[in-house]
Amino acid sequence: MGEDEGLEFASLPFDYPLYILFSSGTTGLPKAIVHRAGGALLKHHSELHLHSDIKAGDRMLYFTTCGWMMWNWLVSGLSQGATIVQFEGSPAYPDLASLWKLSEKQKLSFFGTSARYLHSLQAQGFSAKDAADLGTLKTIASTGSPLSPSGFDYVYSHIKADVHLASISGGTDIVGCFMLGVPTKAVYSGQIQGPAMGVELVALNEAGQSVRNEPGELVIQNPLPSMPLYFWNDPDFERYKQAYLEDYPGKWRHGDLIELTEQGGIIVYGRSDATLNPGGVRIGTAELYRPLEVISEIIEACAIGKKTGQDEEIWLFVVLQEGHTLDEDLEKQIRAEIRSKASPRHVPKRIVQISQLPRTRSGKSMEIAVSRLMNGLTVPNREVMANPEALDELKQLIAK
Repeated sequence: MGEDEGLEFASLPFDYPLYILFSSGTTGLPKAIVHRAGGALLKHHSELHLHSDIKAGDRMLYFTTCGWMMWNWLVSGLSQGATIVQFEGSPAYPDLASLWKLSEKQKLSFFGTSARYLHSLQAQGFSAKDAADLGTLKTIASTGSPLSPSGFDYVYSHIKADVHLASISGGTDIVGCFMLGVPTKAVYSGQIQGPAMGVELVALNEAGQSVRNEPGELVIQNPLPSMPLYFWNDPDFERYKQAYLEDYPGKWRHGDLIELTEQGGIIVYGRSDATLNPGGVRIGTAELYRPLEVISEIIEACAIGKKTGQDEEIWLFVVLQEGHTLDEDLEKQIRAEIRSKASPRHVPKRIVQISQLPRTRSGKSMEIAVSRLMNGLTVPNREVMANPEALDELKQLIAK
C-alpha cells in the first residue's frame, strides 16, 4: 500500500467467518470451531464494556497463550479504546512478583489470569500487595477452572482489598462467557456473580428439571449470537449437534456441573463428564478439592472415579510441596478434612502422590484423561498435551 492510500474497510455480513478455534482434543479429535465475526465481537463488547467495566483509557492484561480463547478476548479490548498488554514467558521468572511489577509499571486497571495461577501464589504464601503498587488496579478476573472460596480470600487479603474480583467461565465453543462478573453486584466467596447478558442459563437435574441450590447440568435455553457458525469439515452439522444439542433437543448442553445460589450467583463444580458417582450419589470434583485448601502441603489435586462393577470408588491424586511426602499422618489429615467438610461419601478409597497433573497447553487439568487411563481406556491425542510424560507416571502408579 502506498503512502497516499488510505485504509479500506469492507462491509461484511454478520456471519462472516472471523476465527477458527480448536478444542483441547483430550477425548477425541479436536473440534475446529468456526466463529462468526458479528457474534464474537458483539459478545465481547458486552462482556468487556458492561460486565468488566473496560473503557477508553483503561490498560488491560490477560495472561494467556494465543492458543487459548482468552487471547481473542484480550484483543477485543482494543474495541473499547483500551490499551492491551501482553506478556511472554513464565509468570514466575525471575520471581513470583514479575506480573505484579509489570502491573505497576504499566498502570494496569484490569488484570486477568487463571485460577491455577492464583492458587499457586496462595500455596507459596506470596503477597502481591507487598511486592508492587497496585493502586490503579480495578478488576482481577480469574478463569480456566473454579476459583475456590479460599482463593477469593487470598485475593482480597494478599493482592488488593478494594478490587472487583470477577470469576468468569465460558469456553472456546462460544469464544466468550456464559457467566462472569457484574460490577454493580456484591461478590460472594466461591461464586461467579451471574449469567452473562442475554444468556438464559439453567441448571438441570438428571430428570431434566430446573433446580436451584443443588448441582445440575449447565444448559443454555436459547441461542446466543456467538454460538459457532459451524465446525470445519462437518457439512451436515452432525458433529456440531452431537457436541451440544443431543442431550436436550433444542437446548445447548455445555458439559459443566453448576449450582445456582440463593444470592443469584453460580458455583462451578467442574466438568459434568468428570463427575464422581460413588454409591449412585453425584459429586462434583470441586467438592473434594475445597476441603484440601487448608492443607498447606498440597499444591493441587485430581479426583477420579474408578469403576468397580456397577459402582465406582474415588481415587485422589495429590501434588505436594517440594520436600513433602504422602505419609500416614498426611493421609489421615486429608481424609478427616474431606469427611468433616464434605461427607463420608466424599472420602477417597485411595490417595496417591504424583509429581504433576497432566495438562492442556492452556494449563487446564485433564481430569477426563486421568479417568480414561484409570478405567483402562486409551488417552487419544497425547500431542495436544503440555506434559504427556505425566500420563506415563500415572500409569505406573495405578499399576502398583
